Amino acid sequence: MTHKAAIRAEGERLLAAFVQAGAVPVEADVLQPAGTLLDLYGEDIRARAYVTDDPVKGEMMLRPDFTVPVVQAHMAHGAEPARYAYLGEVFRKQMRGSGRASEYLQVGYEVFDRTAPEAADAEVFALFRDLLAGLHLRPVTGDIGILMAAVRGLETTERRKAALLRHVWRPTRFKALLDRFAGRAPVPAGRIALLERLKAGSPRQLIEEAGTFVGLRSAEEIAARAEALVTDADTPPIKATEAALLYDLLSLEAPAAHALSHLRGITPMLPAIGPAVDRFAARLEALAARGVDVATLAFEASHGRTALEYYDGFVFSFLSDGMPPVASGGRYDALTAVLGAGAFIPAVGGVIRPGLVARLKGAAA
Repeated sequence: MTHKAAIRAEGERLLAAFVQAGAVPVEADVLQPAGTLLDLYGEDIRARAYVTDDPVKGEMMLRPDFTVPVVQAHMAHGAEPARYAYLGEVFRKQMRGSGRASEYLQVGYEVFDRTAPEAADAEVFALFRDLLAGLHLRPVTGDIGILMAAVRGLETTERRKAALLRHVWRPTRFKALLDRFAGRAPVPAGRIALLERLKAGSPRQLIEEAGTFVGLRSAEEIAARAEALVTDADTPPIKATEAALLYDLLSLEAPAAHALSHLRGITPMLPAIGPAVDRFAARLEALAARGVDVATLAFEASHGRTALEYYDGFVFSFLSDGMPPVASGGRYDALTAVLGAGAFIPAVGGVIRPGLVARLKGAAA
């Protein structure tokens, strides 16, 4: 059996297991409309996806992921509850020298069920655990919903909270913003000079003095941005206690049961995370009911923050040293509302890379 045939056979085996678990097999076009993905992720997605122009359909992307088209199809005509499975290639640009494949097979399982979201989280995780048993993988979990709740509860401006939420999936940028908003980072000299000029005259006056436009933003957009900079500069820093709690949350790594105890301890000081912590507790109960040892299951509050930007709750990965995640997934409730034009259903799912599974099985043979 050739290498590709072995990978395809592994993918078919996993797909059959998902179907046996109750999923309906579905497919998605290899070429996806770029507009939908650009609306979701912004222009950053261009650095990670293959983009082409179709003379009839306009700008298109080679499928970087299955979840978005599966959600679109379900929100258009799916029944509830629903379980879907799929198998096919995805395409993502990789950094030069990374050694990672830019095209690979992916098999996935998605659950749309509003009756018991935490039970659905446990169902997906336990199913993946069972299918990957014997490969000696290290499972890691997280919960982006707790971090997002903490940001929404900060006593600061809505603009600052929106900026932090926009960069939840960009850890370096998020920390830089938090450092600045908390008064822990010095204001760059260039920003100080710009603020002094803006305060000395109106933004529109500076725009007129600058001369001919060369960018895509209008004068009104530039003026609004300049006024926002002045307003933000006059905004008091995030309270030291709140900032300290947020830094503590970002660095939390512990067995899941211990993490829950820690989060319960800080909830009185950061009450906005209370409902998210309650959901975390319910999820651990559901996982334990499926035989998962939550006393040893790894939990990292920042886990999943470099994945595609639709996870907004439970996240998980199954890891092996020296390779990308063999499997990963999570909850994406907000994505269903965006793609469902306001309609909403709790949803969770995950993907496995058959090529990595086949490689691990070959190494063990």
